Amino acid sequence: MKSMLRDTLILFLITLIAGCALGVVYEVTKAPIENQKLKARQEACQEVFAEALEFEEVESMDASTNQEILRNLGFDQVSIETVMVAKDGSHAPIGIVLTVTDHEGYGGDIQFMMGIQADGTLNGISILAIGETPGLGMKAEEVLKPQFVNKKVEQFTYTKSGALSESEIDAISGATITTNAVTNGVNGGLAYFHEKYEEIVKGGNGNE
Repeated sequence: MKSMLRDTLILFLITLIAGCALGVVYEVTKAPIENQKLKARQEACQEVFAEALEFEEVESMDASTNQEILRNLGFDQVSIETVMVAKDGSHAPIGIVLTVTDHEGYGGDIQFMMGIQADGTLNGISILAIGETPGLGMKAEEVLKPQFVNKKVEQFTYTKSGALSESEIDAISGATITTNAVTNGVNGGLAYFHEKYEEIVKGGNGNE
């Protein structure tokens, strides 16, 4: 009986010490991790909106409202995580940067940022998270990403026979699902911009 109590006490102490140690590690690493995430996000913003000198996040984001907007626009598999207003040297808004997630990827969610100028021109996308098949869907970075640069269209479509217009995207060979997910995500972001932020940005006001 005494042996069992002793073993239980030892186990309890080990668990307690381990828990405290993990708590200390978490507190020590929390700030650097958050700073690294912020840096990565700022770099992604700059990549898709090089003309902007500052980015201001819209604080009044309502996930349920955004999902309803996207659903009404026909993009129920797309979600918007953040909206950053891109501003010039005089602090005037010149466009927005959206963090978009499409939930139709072959290997799960595909998340990227996209920069959209006030006139609706898509500067490009920066892929943040993707877990597609190596050698196929993972080619999105090299095959799909360049095709969205400096395009002013309402929506994109993808083709397997060679793009013939600004609105057509060449699909990744053998990875139609990935191509569809990225294209649908971009289209969702463009539709969301036109629906909710186009007039705000044109009007020179970065707030809702």
